[in-house]
Amino acid sequence: MFRYKKTVSKYLFISSLFLLLNSCIGSSSVGIFGSGVSVAYDPRTVGMQIDDSIMQKNLSTRIILIDKKYLLSVKTKVLDGRIFLTGKVDNPEEKLKLTKLAWETSGVRSVRNDIKIKEEFNFKQSAKDALITSQLRTAIIFNKNIKATNYQIDTYKKKIYVYGIALTSEEKDLVISEAEEILDVEDVVASIILVDDLRIQKD
Repeated sequence: MFRYKKTVSKYLFISSLFLLLNSCIGSSSVGIFGSGVSVAYDPRTVGMQIDDSIMQKNLSTRIILIDKKYLLSVKTKVLDGRIFLTGKVDNPEEKLKLTKLAWETSGVRSVRNDIKIKEEFNFKQSAKDALITSQLRTAIIFNKNIKATNYQIDTYKKKIYVYGIALTSEEKDLVISEAEEILDVEDVVASIILVDDLRIQKD
């Protein structure tokens, strides 16, 4: 009887040790590289993933330092130096501020801001804003001196917000000019960074 108990105890000990080691190995893999599936299908090198992770943590920290409410309301994601922002803020000025902060991140290649503005839906006003955005988007697409894909446009109560990167100061002025020429626009707020300034930030 004593020998049986000893054998069972030994078996349980070995089984527990095996499970413990297995869980440690698994948790280490997840902690460093993420899940096995993500490693297998992620086209980025390990070095790129680490750079993106550092950039994302730094940006998230800087955003939270502005206001702790962003901890729950704003999410950041970095892929190959491209920053993606999502969530909700109270007004367009906050969205603009966060966009600028993202562009100021060292090593950033582009910024996509999909943050939404919190407010009761007004169909008539939203339709007018959508029309203004569409008109400006069309104008810069057909302007051969503007690289339209470098810009993101939002309109809020007839106020245009333009975010992006310009190849030259002339291009920046053209974008603002195109926005100001649209009918019913009350104001244009531009957060446009020049390529040369971006290169300085990277250095």
